[in-house]
Amino acid sequence: MSERASSPAAERWGTGTRMVAAGQAATISVPATSANLGPGFDTLGLAVSLFDTVTVRTTTSGTVTVTVTGEGAGDLPGDETHLVARTLIETLERSGFGCPGLELETQNLIPHGRGLGSSAAAIVSAVLAANFLLPDADRMDSAGLLQLCSTLEGHPDNVAPALLGALAISWETGRVFRSTRVPVHPSIIPIAAVPATSLSTETARALLPTSVSHASASSNAGRAALLVHALSREPEFLLDATQDALHQDFRAQAMLPSATLMRQLRAQGFPAVISGAGPTVMTFATSDAEARTVEQLIHSLTDESTNENSSTEWRVLKLTVAPEGAKLVVHQRK
Repeated sequence: MSERASSPAAERWGTGTRMVAAGQAATISVPATSANLGPGFDTLGLAVSLFDTVTVRTTTSGTVTVTVTGEGAGDLPGDETHLVARTLIETLERSGFGCPGLELETQNLIPHGRGLGSSAAAIVSAVLAANFLLPDADRMDSAGLLQLCSTLEGHPDNVAPALLGALAISWETGRVFRSTRVPVHPSIIPIAAVPATSLSTETARALLPTSVSHASASSNAGRAALLVHALSREPEFLLDATQDALHQDFRAQAMLPSATLMRQLRAQGFPAVISGAGPTVMTFATSDAEARTVEQLIHSLTDESTNENSSTEWRVLKLTVAPEGAKLVVHQRK
């Protein structure tokens, strides 16, 4: 399926605005991400092997067109109101540039509204594409890219692993966002259980309390520190390391099938968490045999004939950690 439309755009820029060169083409590939990972609320994110690809071409048409295939086809706009298009245009404007016309093609594999970083992937792909369309002297460095992507998304926990790959630890000083990449132990295999239902980040955040106890904060601090160690060095600690006291229980009412599945997996000894704001459940296996066991267990726990998760259809995806973040696949200048 695909969607195509157009809208006028050339008149938005005054005559004094510098224009990026027409005839350029850039293709960006961006991985899905799983944020929070249990206790790492708003600070930890993992890049996984599910990719969106965006191809941008600059034209002299004076219009913006977007063709969407895969996830969101038929639902997402095909003009400059599309998130990738409007983010790309905003990025150019922040750099003092306009564009004579744009053609975008998005191939979406990341499910939307499922806690796998689809909006972060859209923002990262747009910002990177815009950066490559700029003259060399006007391009942002890596710190500038992280800052802008985090500002546009509102927080860095998804955009950082989308940019850097692997495990990203993010923090903020004032309004400056920082992140560092941590390699992940090669034995770790993420298994995503993706429900057919979606959940907005805004809805999930609205369920969080305005304050938590020192005991909860202390517990999460220790678990988050242990989680970095478990993901990078000693995966045998993952079950303890993924225990959360800050957000998952509060959000459970908005995604009861996911919360139930997560608790059932953890009761069986598997480190399962809510991915991002949900409702995807992410479980970490440490061998192919364990991954098969997890997949079989998820299928049995969500079988329509056995339990309350039957009201929701699930996709089970065996993924890998994406060691690299977003990358330029093609860049052509006329």
